[in-house]
Amino acid sequence: MATVDGTTAPSSGGKTAAVASESGGGRYGWPSAKCSGANLALRALLFAVSLSALVVLVTAKQTVMVPVVLRPPQFILAPVPAKYTHSPALIYLLAALCATCFYSLITAISSVRLLSSSACSAKTLFHLILLDVFYAAVMASATGTAGAVAWVGLKGNSHTRWNKICNVYSKFCRHIGSSTVLALIAAIILVLLTFLNAYSLYRRSR
Repeated sequence: MATVDGTTAPSSGGKTAAVASESGGGRYGWPSAKCSGANLALRALLFAVSLSALVVLVTAKQTVMVPVVLRPPQFILAPVPAKYTHSPALIYLLAALCATCFYSLITAISSVRLLSSSACSAKTLFHLILLDVFYAAVMASATGTAGAVAWVGLKGNSHTRWNKICNVYSKFCRHIGSSTVLALIAAIILVLLTFLNAYSLYRRSR
């Protein structure tokens, strides 16, 4: 009788450990839950930041009265508008922000479901890493192009005789600059999400 008890006890303990590890309550259960919570928080923050950048960019419009020379020394004041649609780089930033905002919303909803069910597989984490890297690259390139345009508008370029316009279109430049900074923050959040998911995948492979 003692022999039977001695042989069945390890088997029961092994099953208990297996169930605990499958349900996330084993050695890495609590860190995994913290990673899932941080993932959800970062994706919610990504949605808020990208949506804010999108709204600020779309409202980047200003019309000022600019002197137009007819025949020296005669000139008239004519309204000249400045819009984000006048620059292909800003249109690219708009498209990148729209895609990132939609992506962050979908993945945030998916993170809520995965966090409640605790059923995030290694394959899902790998796909999220690939998508996060892709969108981080898109946002980084869009931020770089928009930043270059904003810098020329702020400082100009004497070598190419590109005059600065932010001394005239101050409101327009503030919107473009704010949207570019928010887009940069969105790119940084995507990089953090990539590292977080890679860390979670690493812990699962140990």
